[in-house]
Amino acid sequence: MAEPIVAQKAPYAIEVVTGRKYFWCACGRSQKQPFCDGSHKDTGMTPMAFEANEAKKLFFCGCKQSAKKPFCDGTHNAL
Repeated sequence: MAEPIVAQKAPYAIEVVTGRKYFWCACGRSQKQPFCDGSHKDTGMTPMAFEANEAKKLFFCGCKQSAKKPFCDGTHNAL
């Protein structure tokens, strides 16, 4: 299995919509960060599904190293 690529060393601040399902890019290869565009094909990695239960701003991990995936936990500060 391939290792995830650091897409950026900062979180992505996204306003999510209640009831909408999002697919967070776990591989770092997507051109539509922080969400999946199918670029993970043949990497052995898959996106992580997340469904918003309320409308609010969330901070999605950009470095792909967070222990709280799909959300940022500050790990990018140590990279």
